[in-house]
Amino acid sequence: MKTIGLIGGMSWESSTVYYELINKKIKEELGGFHSAKSIMVSVDFAEIENLQKKDDWDGLTKYMIKSAKQLENAGADLIILCTNTMHLCSDEIIKNVTIPFLHITDATGKKIQSKGLQKLALIGTKFTMEKDFYRTILKKYDIDVIIPDVDDREIIHRVIYKELVLGNIENNSRKVYKRIIKDLENKGAEGVILGCTEIPLLIKQDDVDIPIFNTTKIHAESAVEIALNN
Repeated sequence: MKTIGLIGGMSWESSTVYYELINKKIKEELGGFHSAKSIMVSVDFAEIENLQKKDDWDGLTKYMIKSAKQLENAGADLIILCTNTMHLCSDEIIKNVTIPFLHITDATGKKIQSKGLQKLALIGTKFTMEKDFYRTILKKYDIDVIIPDVDDREIIHRVIYKELVLGNIENNSRKVYKRIIKDLENKGAEGVILGCTEIPLLIKQDDVDIPIFNTTKIHAESAVEIALNN
């Protein structure tokens, strides 16, 4: 079994879900007393959020590279970044380590492609929805992306930062997210990418009529596949 390196803490609530999903998948695959070999570098999200507010992506990239190198030096065999937004730093992370980096969008694209879907809604932070890293990578899998309108993007982003990353799950916010997803479905979305690792804390498959793609679960289980593929 390979050792999975996780860059976590963004937020710690979703990082605990990653740890649980990875170990459950190992248990499912191997049975018995098996659990995952893993190492986590957990950052202080207050520092990350402050740099995001300042739009200091150079500083954020340096922070992510440092965390990735810590994992490599500690003996990790592969790296996963337990957040969607910070994948904006992924190209530089890859350049600065020698072990494999599993991109959350590649893992998600393969999963969507396996279901034969081609037009997907994307919800996440404003960074994830408005910057092009998801759109660019998913094109490799013949997948088109649509996002909410400006006002709804603001709502989604606010709920993530004011509620979900603080561990607050509000039913009213769930209702608003469900309405936004229904609007995207009416615009032709065949499924919805939960493109923030906190959103699955709020939205489940039973909440919507189209398939959801839980990027946290997809990413975690894809890491296990690599860890067991010796």
